[in-house]
Amino acid sequence: MKGIIMTIEMLYQQMLTAMGPRHWLEAGVAPAETPWEILWGGILVQNTNWRNVDYALANLKTATAFEPERLLALSDADLTTLVRPAGFYTRKVPTLKALAGWCEQYNFDLTVMRALPAERLRHELKLLRGIGDETADYFSMYVFHQPTIIIDTYLRRLFGWLNQPLPSNYLQAQQLVMRAWHYDLTTAWEWHALVVDFGKQVKTTADFEQSFLATQRLTLGSQGSAN
Repeated sequence: MKGIIMTIEMLYQQMLTAMGPRHWLEAGVAPAETPWEILWGGILVQNTNWRNVDYALANLKTATAFEPERLLALSDADLTTLVRPAGFYTRKVPTLKALAGWCEQYNFDLTVMRALPAERLRHELKLLRGIGDETADYFSMYVFHQPTIIIDTYLRRLFGWLNQPLPSNYLQAQQLVMRAWHYDLTTAWEWHALVVDFGKQVKTTADFEQSFLATQRLTLGSQGSAN
């Protein structure tokens, strides 16, 4: 396969130039109304779509204003009724309660939680029932402001098209990307938004072959070159 070989930094800059800044933070696309909504939404979206999650979040907003103390005070039965539209409520209700209970340990103080070392924060999130690697990283970045790389389906598909498939193991894939690129929180936010928006528009190999990245190849080395 021939093409222009790029580093991740070069790929990021090309996507940013071609697509423009995503403005997720200003538009509230990822962060939503409050950080708490991101937490509850990140649990509710598992194994379903955002349309169903929107109904559940609307119920939670009416009942709790997304305040974690009020969510924690709900009975399991009442919480189940509120989030039922998102499905899998027998799994999601315990996870919501566990996450809110974890936040209670820090007096629901986002400033305190954001001051935790990144590794400790991620470890504690991963200990909670129903929170895996991708969800923990999503929360770490968008709620607790820790720069990281989210290895999701969109990123894996893009890297595959760019002839740089990632290992199936989440942490191995993440470390591979992290070692190849220096980024801060703002760049990490923008990168994730670009990858997701690209993936929503470019869904098949045929789509990719018509995209502005069609002739590109990615290297996870330190230097890019041209063939």
